[in-house]
Amino acid sequence: MLLGVDTGGTFTDFVYIDGQGVRIHKVLSTPQAPEKAILQGIDELAIDSNQLLIVHGSTVATNAVLEKKGVTCCFVTNHGLADLLTIGRQARKELYNLNPSPVDPPVPFEFCLETGGRLSAQGELIEPLTEEHITKLVSEIKSLAPEAVAINLLFSFLNDEDEKRIELAMPDGLFVSRSSNVLPEYKEYERGIATWLNAYVGPLVIGYLKRLTKSVRALSVSVMQSSGGTIAAEQAGEQAVRMLLSGPAGGLMGALHIGQMAGFEKLLTLDMGGTSTDVALLDGTISLTNEGKVAGYPVAVPMVDMHTIGAGGGSIAKVDSGGMLCVGPESAGASPGPACYGKGGKQATVTDANLYLGRISTAHFLGGEMSLDLQASNIAMGSLAQELGCTPKLAAEGVIKLANEHMARALRVISIQRGIDPRPYTLMTFGGAGSLHVCALADELEMETAIVPINSGVLSAFGMLAAPRSRELSRSLLGELLTMSIDEIEQSFSTMAADGQKELVAEGVPIDKIAKKYSVDLRYLGQSYTLPVTWSDKASVVGEFHQLHKKRYGHALDLPIELVNIRVSLAADMAKPSLALLQERSADEVLSCYEEKGLKVYQRDDLRPNDSVKGEALIVEKVATTYLAPDWQCKVSKHGNLILSKV
Repeated sequence: MLLGVDTGGTFTDFVYIDGQGVRIHKVLSTPQAPEKAILQGIDELAIDSNQLLIVHGSTVATNAVLEKKGVTCCFVTNHGLADLLTIGRQARKELYNLNPSPVDPPVPFEFCLETGGRLSAQGELIEPLTEEHITKLVSEIKSLAPEAVAINLLFSFLNDEDEKRIELAMPDGLFVSRSSNVLPEYKEYERGIATWLNAYVGPLVIGYLKRLTKSVRALSVSVMQSSGGTIAAEQAGEQAVRMLLSGPAGGLMGALHIGQMAGFEKLLTLDMGGTSTDVALLDGTISLTNEGKVAGYPVAVPMVDMHTIGAGGGSIAKVDSGGMLCVGPESAGASPGPACYGKGGKQATVTDANLYLGRISTAHFLGGEMSLDLQASNIAMGSLAQELGCTPKLAAEGVIKLANEHMARALRVISIQRGIDPRPYTLMTFGGAGSLHVCALADELEMETAIVPINSGVLSAFGMLAAPRSRELSRSLLGELLTMSIDEIEQSFSTMAADGQKELVAEGVPIDKIAKKYSVDLRYLGQSYTLPVTWSDKASVVGEFHQLHKKRYGHALDLPIELVNIRVSLAADMAKPSLALLQERSADEVLSCYEEKGLKVYQRDDLRPNDSVKGEALIVEKVATTYLAPDWQCKVSKHGNLILSKV
């Protein structure tokens, strides 16, 4: 019995699959103790947790970074580099602002400690790590009494012995994160940030996962990683930095899986939840990036390539000091939530605006299990309208239009700004609020086809069950490619692959089920940035790099090619969940609908393959609502997906 769980900022979503079919569920999240919402959902689904294989996406690491609520952490580096994380890349967010607001350093200066063990760029010893250094360092750490320590020595990816010595000397009970384990790559700032983030949230993740596994007593608990693969909960805490995009990665796995089943390979995806919206571009596969950012910090571990904005169903609408309407990024979250939730929220949100315009059915919200407070919502919308000096209807339309523009801009960032025309793609929207905006967003990008997958409101939870067990490993191996020993490169690949296979086998994955993929990061000699190329042999790799560089930048150069990093991707596909075929409609059966606030309302459960709905309408289900604009129509696929097209 499989249970996919996506813990979001507002709702926790469940997809339960057994021999009888698929069941879905939602409960309000409990941010202070996320496991409580998961236990509540299991109880309400009335399933035996002892027989469950649970795969879940967690926001614990993400929220701790966004809210700056990680643990106290010491940062250990070489002499003279205590301010490494504070200085960063010296890149300014506001290029022409001569008086930018000061930014708090990631680690307070008094918690940045220096020691010996310095290597040169060639791995030669410059300053040894002595016993006196270690004794002094341990004394300083005991005095500061942190909960975690991040160790980041220069060029430790060439020789990690000194980092290991420091790790062994640390006092008992400390969470220790060392760069040669977290991210053994060059670029000391990015490596340092990844190592610090891992230490900053690691104890929180470990504590949460221990409480969860102890409470549910399931057969196994796995966690979605930012790269789109899963890892056993027992190992996830040590690599907490790889969970920062845990939930969104599940959404992309679900989108890819259902898109392939429906015959759509080229997808522009939009996952709109209660707090944020994630957009991505899929072209038959999920793209990974090593240049992602979370809360402004570079996160150089592999993660799904997506763009996130602070726009969701709970985004608060307000009027700024200049009298202009603003929507987001502040969110009402799960508590108090939008005004219509009746939990004390006073400010109008995107959800309240959709409700006011009749695009949310009060009788079918969460399948009728959650009642909405229309009076509180109307009061909030009325207050906003009064500030704007217009009618509540105009205010609600303005909120929706502005939220749509925020999301359309995000979709342009992931497509048009990368030189990709979105019009040949299909827009797939999911998340609790995504399908309310699908037609307007497709219109904004001049796209003529969209898809709202079945159970779209819990697609991220479904995607957890479609994800493979995986590991993404990397290390820096610098040198001019054509002069490097092929044996050295191949041996490095083999060593890394063996380490990753060992971890997967420990999770119960048969070694013959593990697929390997090798790749290299290359650049022309003298460049700073790299391009990833699948590894085969030197001649093929060189030719592919020249072509890729010309495609990306418009030119190729007659310069030596430098190898920077090698990467190993290991994946073992699990049995992917399938979707049942819907029963065809009999000849004498008529599709029923009714009207609410002047709109036709259809129950999605009543739809059958090849059913067609045209014009302005609502299609309601337990976990989402699809708003079909007047100039759009939708047809139901054999699996129950809604295929939307421009009239």
